Amino acid sequence: MDYTQLGRTGLRVGRLVLGTMNFGALTGEADSHALMDAALDAGVNLFDTANVYGGTEHKGRTESIVGSWFAGGAGRRDRVVLATKVYGNMAVGGGPPWPNHDRLSAVNIRRSVEESLRRLGTDRIDIYQFHHIDRATPFEEIWQALDVLITQGKVLYAGSSNFPGYKIAQANETAARTGRVGLVSEQCLYNLAERRAEMEVIPAAVDYGLGVIPWSPLRGGLLGGALRKEREGDGSRSVSGRSAEGLADPATRARVQAYEELTAKHGLDPGEVALAWLLTRPGVTAPIVGPRTRAHLDSALRAVELDLSDDLLAELDAIFPGPGPAHEAFAL
Repeated sequence: MDYTQLGRTGLRVGRLVLGTMNFGALTGEADSHALMDAALDAGVNLFDTANVYGGTEHKGRTESIVGSWFAGGAGRRDRVVLATKVYGNMAVGGGPPWPNHDRLSAVNIRRSVEESLRRLGTDRIDIYQFHHIDRATPFEEIWQALDVLITQGKVLYAGSSNFPGYKIAQANETAARTGRVGLVSEQCLYNLAERRAEMEVIPAAVDYGLGVIPWSPLRGGLLGGALRKEREGDGSRSVSGRSAEGLADPATRARVQAYEELTAKHGLDPGEVALAWLLTRPGVTAPIVGPRTRAHLDSALRAVELDLSDDLLAELDAIFPGPGPAHEAFAL
């Protein structure tokens, strides 16, 4: 596993992030533990979770599964850079939250940290991420709450997720005015088929020294050989959710067809190419992979070793063109 700095920090992380969203919801506890063992053995050291993961009826279950794995000892906790998130409604069943039991008020941040620490069975969260912008809470309040937690040693770094570029700027300018470190990472939707992050989010992240951690690198399975699986009848995920929505659009279907033909011509797996492509992009620290099986994890690990030629990168750009250089994209 290759390692790199997370943005402007001194923190070294692997070029893949283990996403745990499926743990508890689609993958049982024993299998989740086995995947974490395999990822750590392969050198993956950044594990990402969130307080809301686990399914509508079992929010927090995923953090508890990670915590039970830490409880197995063998130095696991000290070898892992642990990232979790705060913002979402923690009410079971998706009902309305009790006032101040979601979003980014100081009250909810302080309470949510304590609950996450309890479920995770640890004394610290290495990267505490804001899962969404909160239009009602000023960043002065958010940073004040983080100051307390950092002083207590319960949080080490702060990151964002799903922030637009101007909010990354706003958050870090507010932090800078008071001598705080500010955000050190941004998790954003970014993949070959969805490149809007190149217009504002990634340029802002790069300018402010944030590591970019893309989520949904395979666009919900669309870039993982969806048409091949459809033909072979083994792609349950290719006929539902975001992947099915994409394939229902004739233009998207044609691009995916061209993509799969291109990767087949080069003798490459489409999912591995999609991950390897992200690792060539400016500002990207590591994509988040959310394996449900050991085979999914092994495929992602192979992608880290994949070297894409300049010619292949140009062909990928031709199939999935981005918006162009950030500033010029707004001047069309």
